[in-house]
Amino acid sequence: MTTELKTERRGHTLVMTLSGPATRNALSPQVYAAGVETLNMAEANPEVGAVVLTGEGDHFCAGGDLLRLSHNRQHDLQTQGANLEAFHQWIEALRSFPKPVVAAVEGVAAGGGVSLALACDLIVASESARFVMAYSKVALSPDGGASWHLARALGRGKALELLWLGEQQSAQQWLALGLAHRLAPAGQTLEQAMTLAEQLSQVAPGVLASVKELVNDADRPLRPHLEAEKQHFLVNLTRPEAGQAIDQFLQGKRR
Repeated sequence: MTTELKTERRGHTLVMTLSGPATRNALSPQVYAAGVETLNMAEANPEVGAVVLTGEGDHFCAGGDLLRLSHNRQHDLQTQGANLEAFHQWIEALRSFPKPVVAAVEGVAAGGGVSLALACDLIVASESARFVMAYSKVALSPDGGASWHLARALGRGKALELLWLGEQQSAQQWLALGLAHRLAPAGQTLEQAMTLAEQLSQVAPGVLASVKELVNDADRPLRPHLEAEKQHFLVNLTRPEAGQAIDQFLQGKRR
């Protein structure tokens, strides 16, 4: 059964659910296209303040469908290349999406599922969650930006260790590495991710977008980054949200 992407609005948060429990929510080309379309619609909807990405059932995502990969390697590399490009378009869409994206990870995240979680802005993981960079176990190199995200977050040596050995990592290890950001009791990750998403939705939308863009581009030299910070600051300063928030702060100080 092919995994589908289900969507549901809960308050100011849009929940995207990978739905294919029989295959541990293995990724599919249908999901990639639906993911990009969903983010486009969520960006245009002012009622959506944040997005949560999760998996149906006991697991987040087992990564790519190995049966499809096995077929494509023998018969249709062009199709596999197109599938990868579609996956990467979704990864790019998650990274550039101007609103917060929180991954709620229960159970296993493996291969492309790890890449998908890393493309989100924040990760809330179950205390029993497990992360497996499984590519090397099937003689493959990573996709979905895993090498890029891990190298930026951990440095060259640690990224190589994780990707070469493909050893299972616990949620506690990921928290210590700074890859996961909050832990939740098993079965409560979605609830805690929703709470975090709703909290983020209270921040001015322009500020959320500016901070995400600035952090995404933080590998450039300091001088151009300072210029970008200046431009974002001035734009946000002119927005009504800044005027209201500054006035409220000053009124509170006068009391």
